[in-house]
Amino acid sequence: MNFGFSEEQLAFRRMLRDWVERECPKSVARDLEAAEGQYPYELWDRMTAAGFHAIGIDPAYGGGGGTAIDQALLCAELGRSLAGLTWIWGISSFAGAKSLSAFGSDEQKERFLGDLAEGRLRFAISVTEPGGGTDLLGALRTTAERCDGGWHISGRKIWATAAAQSDYLLLLARSDPDPPRKSLGTTVFLVPQPSEGLELTSIPKLGMRSVPSYEVYLSEVFVPDELVLGEVGRGWHQLLASLNNERILVAALCCGVLEGVLEEAVAHLTEREAFGRRLGEFQALQHYVADIKMWQRQAELITYEAAWLQSIGEPCGTEATMAKVLASEYAVAAADLGIQMFGGMGYAMETHMQRYWRDTRIYRIAPINNEMARSLIAESCGLPRGL
Repeated sequence: MNFGFSEEQLAFRRMLRDWVERECPKSVARDLEAAEGQYPYELWDRMTAAGFHAIGIDPAYGGGGGTAIDQALLCAELGRSLAGLTWIWGISSFAGAKSLSAFGSDEQKERFLGDLAEGRLRFAISVTEPGGGTDLLGALRTTAERCDGGWHISGRKIWATAAAQSDYLLLLARSDPDPPRKSLGTTVFLVPQPSEGLELTSIPKLGMRSVPSYEVYLSEVFVPDELVLGEVGRGWHQLLASLNNERILVAALCCGVLEGVLEEAVAHLTEREAFGRRLGEFQALQHYVADIKMWQRQAELITYEAAWLQSIGEPCGTEATMAKVLASEYAVAAADLGIQMFGGMGYAMETHMQRYWRDTRIYRIAPINNEMARSLIAESCGLPRGL
């Protein structure tokens, strides 16, 4: 068994570390996050110049190539500094590039992937409904009705992150009101933003403040047939591939946060004195650091296993879900310990621990809450669907 990265991957990670330290160190991330509600377009442009939006896109369509492992490496290195701001790259990567690469027609790939790779397009995902949360299928009320040349979509969505700053919404709707099974009769649409009948309302939130989230209202929004993604009626099954990739990227982001928390904690305990001794000499605080290091290592192992499985085309749903659960819970716990180690300053907005905590707390809830995720993992062991 080989748990190591290839020489190319190690070189890629070194390049990413250098880029982050130069272009968006933690101090810059803190300042961007302080500009609450202001989307960091300049940071997007820096990522474009670095070629990050092209990662994972086939070179035949203007991309830079790369696998889910390369995506995870990028996400982790960004997350170490940017925490939740990483998602300005991540959403378009899984909602746009991954979905189009897997299920787009040749015409759609030609139309969109090159512009995605060049940073000229942004995508948001819009699948969650106000009445259902993680119960995407059971709560699905947004409908798509056929009309001349396309579809009329009506309904509501919530937690569509960066929707107002995006050019298209990857949206799931019920296209058959009476399917033989609940998982059938759904279709994925690329909804242009803005569109007539489409309204967005910003949601104030605890973390990820410079990556705004929105409630989406659709009233007979017209979407032409050429913007149907994949097969009509099979939208849910297509969406699952994107959701697995999203869970892997969430886990990778949390791995990056774990490293960032560890760096901040070690620096603080090395520099700060109390009662005439360095804080790092106190055994209780040493144990906190040891716990964070062990959590980081565990999270990385399961995250990169899931990414490796996806990169070779093997089923990875259970592994991606486990990685998301473990990494998100470890990241939140580590940031909380970091606040404790910093004492009063851990509660101050000028330090990074509170930002790591606020930005990762959402990942115990989304994109799938960890309670439901545990039920899925239990099902993979042969147990019945949980209630």
